[in-house]
Formats: sequence, structure tokens, C-alpha cells
Amino acid sequence: MDKIRIALAGNPNVGKSTLFNRWTGMRQHVGNWPGKTVEKKEGTFKYKGQEIEVVDLPGNYSLTAYSVEEVVSRDYIVDEKPDVIVNVIDAANIERNLYLTVQMMELGANLVLALNMNKFAREKGLKINKKQLSQLLGVPVIEIEAVDDTGSEELLKNIVKSSQVPNIVLDRLEYGNEVSEHIQEIQEILDEDVPGLDAPSSWIALKLLEDDPEITKKIEESGNGQRVLKNVKKMQRHFNDVFGDDADAAITDARYGFIAGLVSESVKKPKIDKVTRSDMIDRIVTHKYLGIPIFLLIMWLTFQITFTLGDPLGGYIEEAFGWLGSTVAANMGEGFLTSFIVDGIIGGVGGVLVFVPLIFILFLVLSVLEDSGYLARAAFVMDRFMHKLVGLHGKSFIPMILGFGCAVPGIMATRTLENERDRLLTMLIVPFMSCSARLPVYALIVAAFFSAYQGWVIFSLYLLGIVVAIIVAAIFKKTIFKGMSAPFVMELPPYRIPTVKGALIHMWERGVLFLKKAGTVILALSVVIWALSSLPVGVEYASQDSITGQIGTTLAPVFAPLGFGEWQATVAIIYGFMAKEVVVSTFGILYGIGEDSGGEATAEEAAPDEQVSSETSEGSSIEAAPAEEEAAPEEDPGFIAVMQELFTPLSAYAYMVFVLLYIPCLATLATIRRETNSWKWPGFAAVYTFGVAYVVSLVVYQGGLLLGFA
Repeated sequence: MDKIRIALAGNPNVGKSTLFNRWTGMRQHVGNWPGKTVEKKEGTFKYKGQEIEVVDLPGNYSLTAYSVEEVVSRDYIVDEKPDVIVNVIDAANIERNLYLTVQMMELGANLVLALNMNKFAREKGLKINKKQLSQLLGVPVIEIEAVDDTGSEELLKNIVKSSQVPNIVLDRLEYGNEVSEHIQEIQEILDEDVPGLDAPSSWIALKLLEDDPEITKKIEESGNGQRVLKNVKKMQRHFNDVFGDDADAAITDARYGFIAGLVSESVKKPKIDKVTRSDMIDRIVTHKYLGIPIFLLIMWLTFQITFTLGDPLGGYIEEAFGWLGSTVAANMGEGFLTSFIVDGIIGGVGGVLVFVPLIFILFLVLSVLEDSGYLARAAFVMDRFMHKLVGLHGKSFIPMILGFGCAVPGIMATRTLENERDRLLTMLIVPFMSCSARLPVYALIVAAFFSAYQGWVIFSLYLLGIVVAIIVAAIFKKTIFKGMSAPFVMELPPYRIPTVKGALIHMWERGVLFLKKAGTVILALSVVIWALSSLPVGVEYASQDSITGQIGTTLAPVFAPLGFGEWQATVAIIYGFMAKEVVVSTFGILYGIGEDSGGEATAEEAAPDEQVSSETSEGSSIEAAPAEEEAAPEEDPGFIAVMQELFTPLSAYAYMVFVLLYIPCLATLATIRRETNSWKWPGFAAVYTFGVAYVVSLVVYQGGLLLGFA
């Protein structure tokens, strides 16, 4: 038999991705649906010699046309017609989850129901008769636990069986005489006037009655649908007369009536709702007063763990690149090609890859928080705070949390916001969230100046990003984005113990994007920066006379009031506009960091303050280097020594603040352009974020001087 094509469908947070990762492991790839900026996850695995291809559909509550995710899922079921759809259901919230099940049954989908989270259902006192539910729906119903192998064998057996003998479900639906009769009438006209439809005519009839714009347009364009549409309008008026409401509401009520009947026949509920473990934990972590302090504590712990575990690993990678650079230089001798490889490629890309352990560990910790169910609570906790201070609901905080990884998916996540003003406003503040691309810059500077307080300093920057975003949002909400926000309704999934495999897969999915960027964008930009630092022909490499040096020298006075007026720091900021990691690779290229750095200070070596003071007393600076240093240009100064030569602790912190807040990278601006279909908003974002970054960095540096932190 050919490979079986299955799709995983269900509400958000029901365990689809956990099941997908368990089945496919690393045999999966992530992209976008054709023509859509919605993530598409596909993978393959084998069961008893049978190859199975699986697609993880976006999490949805229904299959209407209200969101891109719903349209993607619906179109896949209609157009691709997978052999089997595995509908993963949260058994603890079975009534709500069955609404999507019913809509897939309307499509005639070949369903297998996977009841997940049964432990939580039992905690709530629910007893689900899966045999009875299976008989009522006409599809297999299997109890599973996505986090382990419970029910996995039985589920896979039923998937294979259902692929060979499909489950017929259309005749199982019952919506009452009034709704059913009207569906039947339209169905008959459709079969006569518009034959050859790519979906069941009963489903088309339902969608027409619900005034679905996509289906209505298809019937209009068919050329023979006028009689159909005329009768639809007539029946919609009839619904309004009979029910005192539109057809859409009447059909929704009919679906829930059918679900209520299913549940009453197959589910026993406790007379008094039990208090679950999730409820007890939520009383603490979502507490009115304790919620935000707990969130801040968890953020602080995240960065402490990241640096405690990641720093030593980064040191090994730095040593490896130092050895590689010195080996290449020793074997190739001096020359143009050697400079290209050692300074351009190893110094640029290698300087960024040193921070891979930090980024992967950060993503691992965030994956654990997400899989455990806590991040949803963080958005819930922020709802009251954001609504009161800003006028935005907590739903806007979800894209902001995603922005900690990368601003691009954070901006794409604003589609879940129904209010257009809220969506635009959230898009404009997401770039203030400190993405993973900025982490190498922070790590480089804190190692030079704040090695004893790394976690605290990084935490302060992430917190500053949130505070600035909220302040800017409050200002914009009172000026250019006036109006009420859409109500905030968000599901709080049950707490789960994350699986090691699931957390590692999520970490890899996000971290590999950083590696790909290092091998493509950062490599290309490193070559460009190296070339600009080598031209015009005949100038000393990476000197003030090079094109790079001239660019930096011209613009350096702009940044002098912020404490970093040297041309090297300025040019790193300018090139960092392309991608924030390039700030680090620029320093690596300019200073030839990539050759042997043995004997240089590391992040763990103490007394950064002593090094700074001694250098200061000797008058060491970029413009006025001692003659002895000029006599040995081939010596690699090391990242930390370079930072301590360029900055003081105060100006270094101001520099990190500027990197945190200034113009989003090109990919982020391009995403804003795509999501708004206008250059107006990315242009506005570029201008205003630069202004905010300048003002905040100025306040930090000049305020620090006034307070005596020079």
C-alpha cells in the first residue's frame, strides 16, 4: 500500500504538537503554507513497515473563515483530502473541543478521535464512555496520553484500519427539523445546478446559510448559482423570522445542541465541579498581586540558567575558533586570501557562533515554560495590568512573548487580534522585545564588564524592553490608535510536565534558524563588511581610512552624547540594522578576532574593573593606542579586551540599551510590510524606534554621569 497521509487537527493546547513530535522526531520539516505566512509542520514515520506522512494543522476552535489558520485547515481538508484526520481532543474540556469535531464531520472527513489528557478529565470527575461516544459519532475513539505511549498502539492500528475502510459520518449529524430541512433544500438545488463540487453539498449548503464569504464567492463564480443564492437569502430571512436571530447563530445553536446530546449520553459529570491541581496552582501564579512578581522571578531564573550553563560551552567554541583562525593564518601566511578567511569568515561568523549555546539554552528554557502551560498564564496575568495602563488586553502580550525568540513570528501572531488598531499597535511594540539575535551582543558586553551579575544585567534589559513597549503603547493608544480593545478571551491549558523529547525538538526548531542565519545572512554580511574594511585598495585593513572607517567616522558624532562615539562602535550599530547578530561579527572582523586568543581574559576571569581602570590610566583608546600595540598589529586583542578599550561600564550599558531598542532588523520590517500591505508602517517603525532608542540611551548615559557612574 502507498503511504498513508494523515492530518492532526484540534483546538490549541490539546497536545497535537506533542503527538506529532513523538511520532516524527527529527524526521520533520517546518515551512509556510503556500501563499500564507502560517507555519506548516510535516513529518514522516513508519508503523509496522507502513510509511505514514503526517501534517500538524494549525490549532483552531472552528472551521469558519474568520482567521487565516481556520482557512488553512479547512482548505487542506477540502483540497488535499487526507486519508485520515486524527482529531486530538482535550478530554477535560470535551464539550468545547467537540465543536471542531462536528465541523469536520460536516466536511465528511474520515475521522479518528484521540482523547488526550484523560488524567485531567478524571481529576475533574469526568467519566467518558468512549465506546458509547464512538457509536454515536460513527468513528473510533481512543484514549491516549500524548506525553507518553499510552494508547499509541491502539491509535495507530485504528489509523491504518480507517485509511482502508473510511468512516462514514455525514448521516450521524442531527440539527433538528428546521435547520436540517433548509440544508436539504439547498443541497438539492446545489446538486442540480452546481454539480461536481469539491466538498459535500450539505457542507456547502451550511456555509451558504452561514454567509461564508469564500463559499458564497465560489457559488457566484460558478455561473449557475443564482437560483441557489436566491433561495439561500430567502431561507436566511426565514431563520430570522422563526428564531429572531440570523442563520449563523441558529446553526451554531444547533451544533451545540447536538454536542449537548452527545455529552449527556456518553459523559458523566460530577454534581459539584472538583478543584484540580491546575486550579490550585493558578490561584498562586495568576493571583492578583503575586502574578506579576512570579512572572518576573521566572524571567530572572531563565537568564540565570541560560548564562550559568551556556558560558562554559561558549568558551570551548571560542577556543575552537581561535585555534582554527591561528592554524589557517600560520599555514597560509599573510595575504589577501588569508585576511578574507581569518578576518572576514572566521572572525565574522565565528564571533557569532560562540554564542550558540546561550541561544539554544534560552530556547530550551522557553520551550519548557511553554510546554508546561505557564506562558499562557503570563499573558493572562498581564491582561489586567496592560488593560489598565495601556488600553490593550493581555492577548497582545502573546505576540510580545514570542518576540523574545524572534520578532517575525511575534508580528505574525498579531493576526489573532480582532481589532485592527490593536493589531497595528502590537506590531509596532513587538520589536522592543529583546529577541535572541540581540543576546550575543549582551553576552559579549556583560562578559567584559558585568561578569559577576550577568543574569541580573540581561534580566534588566529584557524588563526594560517590556517597560518601554508598554509606555510607547500607552502613548500611541491615546493618540494615533484611539479606541476600545477587543475583549480578551484566552484558554488556560492544564499544567503538564514537558517531555524531554518535545522540549529538545522545540529548542532545535527555533535554534536551527539561528544557525541557518549564521550560515547565510551573517556570512554574506561578514564578507561585505570585510570588503568595505579592506577598501580602498592600499589602506590598512579595518583602519579609519577604509570605507567602513569613513562611514563610522562620519556618523560617530551622532552617538557621542550616548557614550559610544568611537567609529568602530558606530559602524557596528549601522551594520547591525541588517541583522542584530552582525553587531558582534562586525567587532570580530574589525579587530581580527578569530586568530589565536590564548591567554586572553574570559567571561569568568575576574577584575574587569581593574582592567578598565588600568587601561584608562594608560590612556588606552582606539584613537590613541600606545606605540607598542601598533608595533604588533597581528596580535589578536580578544573580544573582552576590545570591549574594555571601547567602553566604560556605563557607556557599555547604554550601548546595550540602544541595541535593544533601535531600528528592527530588515526581516522584521519586511514582515510588518507584508502584514500591513503598506510601507507606511515599517517606515514609521524604523523612525520612531530609532528616536526611542536614542532618547532612552541618552537618559541612561547622561543620567549615569550625573549620578557619578562614570
